[in-house]
Amino acid sequence: MASLDEIRNVRLQKLELLKDKGMDPYPARVKKDFTLKEVVDDFSKLSGEGKEISLVGRIMSLRPQGGLVFFNFYDGTATFQGLLKKEDIEEEVFNLFIDAVDIGDFVEVSGTLFTTKREEKTLQIKNWKMAAKSLRPLPEKWHGLQDEEERFRRRYLDILTNEEVRDLFYKRTKFWNSMRNFLIERGFIEVETPVFENTAGGAEARPFVTHHNALDIDVYLRISCGELWQKRLMVAGFPKVFEIGRIFRNEGMDAEHLQDYTQMEFYTAYEDYNYGMDLTKEMYRKIAMDTFGTLKFTIKGFEVDLGKDWEIYDFKETIKKITGIDIDETNLKEAENKLQELKVEYDRKNFNLTRAIDNLWKYCRKGIGGPGFLINVPVYMEPLAKRKSDNKNLVERFQIIIAGSEVGKGFSELNDPIDQAGRFEDQSKLREAGDEEAQMFDHDFVEALEYGMPPTCGFGISERLFAFLADKPVRECQIFPLMRPKE
Repeated sequence: MASLDEIRNVRLQKLELLKDKGMDPYPARVKKDFTLKEVVDDFSKLSGEGKEISLVGRIMSLRPQGGLVFFNFYDGTATFQGLLKKEDIEEEVFNLFIDAVDIGDFVEVSGTLFTTKREEKTLQIKNWKMAAKSLRPLPEKWHGLQDEEERFRRRYLDILTNEEVRDLFYKRTKFWNSMRNFLIERGFIEVETPVFENTAGGAEARPFVTHHNALDIDVYLRISCGELWQKRLMVAGFPKVFEIGRIFRNEGMDAEHLQDYTQMEFYTAYEDYNYGMDLTKEMYRKIAMDTFGTLKFTIKGFEVDLGKDWEIYDFKETIKKITGIDIDETNLKEAENKLQELKVEYDRKNFNLTRAIDNLWKYCRKGIGGPGFLINVPVYMEPLAKRKSDNKNLVERFQIIIAGSEVGKGFSELNDPIDQAGRFEDQSKLREAGDEEAQMFDHDFVEALEYGMPPTCGFGISERLFAFLADKPVRECQIFPLMRPKE
């Protein structure tokens, strides 16, 4: 088998051959009368007219048979068959095709449509031109790229040669468009908020830090999709807003977590978390049907039916039932002992009771298939949610639980500036004690709240939901996941 360098050198020789024959191997323009899908869909009409048409695409297979050359070409919409017959075109044009064209090349071909004896829809070619000469061979059709790192590093080849991967990203587009249309149809307006922030807010996560040269200041890449900015828009008088955008968290990487990913957050005035639960349940069902055509999924071994009644899970009761720990009565030592007994791995650096209880919950969550809502979370675990009127130690927050994980979170937003300042102060103490994920004190946001923010429901969901519904690791569902540079 020839090496890559040998194949490339042969193709470079073919490149020079094209130039010698007066054919530009990389023209700026091509002639295209129809997409290949249009030809397939309207074949009877177009072939019946018998007129010459021009098509373009990448050659995916070549089958020379003496004075005949059959090939399949693909333009991103469909695959179609072309045929060159030596007796029907100029000998020099035919021979140049034989001598200079490889699988992977883009070509412009012109001819008439007909159907072969084997009922294959085909373009009988009268002339051809090179549209872009490829210098490297494509992966084998039936094997493609097998190594995961190579698949991610050369994702363009993975998409080109793997129909399942290509279909996944069409579905991803449907997923976000369905969500966007769902919100717009209900009166939400789409907004854009800053990616660079002086204070990283709206979530508990370790941010990326970079330097802004023009202002000569360090700034953070946002860790939420504009939560504190969108709530400022509630102060400004917008009744319903949402944003779909990229967020960045300088944390670990696994099947459910990445450092940069797409998230949606919405905020709607004069509503609470009960409304949010109803709206998101409706939205998830709509997205699932639009994207996958079903409400029933197998996810990480769980059978999940979004169409059934959604469960309600109480935070304290669930932890006590599964672990025996009463979170209102426990202490750090007892909670850590239980985590070790359950063989839960956790970061012991700057560990505190809040983190211990959160880890206990995550252990419990792994066995919950859902779909359902987690409610009644303690106030010390959610610095941005409104307290419950009947129990000031709990907040009006809900998390959507599917297949053992959180795939969406919302709450009745805290709009009491005094309470918000106090909770930011508590978070600041945790940061001073070494908790890098605790939230920063955003004084400008508290100032905005002092002008008055109406009762508001907010909600956020990341691309993890799409990965779950597709039953794939979230990294597999990104078109170009971040890779280490080659050494």
